[in-house]
Amino acid sequence: MTLTTRFAPSPTGPLHLGHAYSALLAHDLAKAAGGKFLLRIEDIDQSRARPKWEAQIYEDLAWLGIDWPQPVMRQSNRMAAYRSALDDLWARGLLYACTCNRRDIAAATSAPQEGAEPVYGPDGLIYPGTCRDAGHPKACGALRLDMRKALVSLGNRALSFTENGHGPNAETGAITVSPDQLIATVGDVVLARRDMGTSYHLSVVLDDAAQGVTLVPRGADLFAATYIHVVLQALLDLPTPHYHHHRLIRDEGGKRLAKRDDARAIALYRENGRTPKDIRSMVGL
Repeated sequence: MTLTTRFAPSPTGPLHLGHAYSALLAHDLAKAAGGKFLLRIEDIDQSRARPKWEAQIYEDLAWLGIDWPQPVMRQSNRMAAYRSALDDLWARGLLYACTCNRRDIAAATSAPQEGAEPVYGPDGLIYPGTCRDAGHPKACGALRLDMRKALVSLGNRALSFTENGHGPNAETGAITVSPDQLIATVGDVVLARRDMGTSYHLSVVLDDAAQGVTLVPRGADLFAATYIHVVLQALLDLPTPHYHHHRLIRDEGGKRLAKRDDARAIALYRENGRTPKDIRSMVGL
């Protein structure tokens, strides 16, 4: 099997050193194995995606010495695939419509419940299930996965993936997550937002499968999200790739970089005369 990696940025701002590290690592891993590196544009958030940022992604990556096959997959062209998966899960009774906003969820989880503290998962506060049995029509809200029903449909079995890098707690090899752990630490995640018609979790799982990605290099901050992805892969009968959760590039104060950190933007380093070799050295490659 050909090793296939990918880099999947969102065109919502300039790429920074953290992006450079992730893209170069994915490219290096593919080339070292005689495999294939893919670029994907994750532009489901059309309220923030901008053509100028997409154009700069191509410029920055080419300057770093990264090449990729054409055409580039763009998520905004794949809405039909996302709708089809949602229709399937809805028909199987594994989704429900949710009308809660963030304030509603915060209020519900802050209510006294035997002295328990609110629990946070990959997407923030674990949803308390307010709309789970409300019977809202499909079109009236966000669509959430009923995690308990989903796991029952899978035989209440543990799920696993292979970690080729190192998770936040230095995990490597086979990583297993139990049904109880998924219910307690992930909960009923949103699979389709009202303003997008999909979500990061659903789209990334379907796109990786469609592109034949066999190794997913991404930041260690997404390690917990992988639990969601292996559930969706099992539900949708999709292959589970190997994962390589890599370290995060941080600033001098130890804070992880974000797109608002323009001072770390690749384009700025280019303008200041730095070379691709300099960037590799700065990110530890």
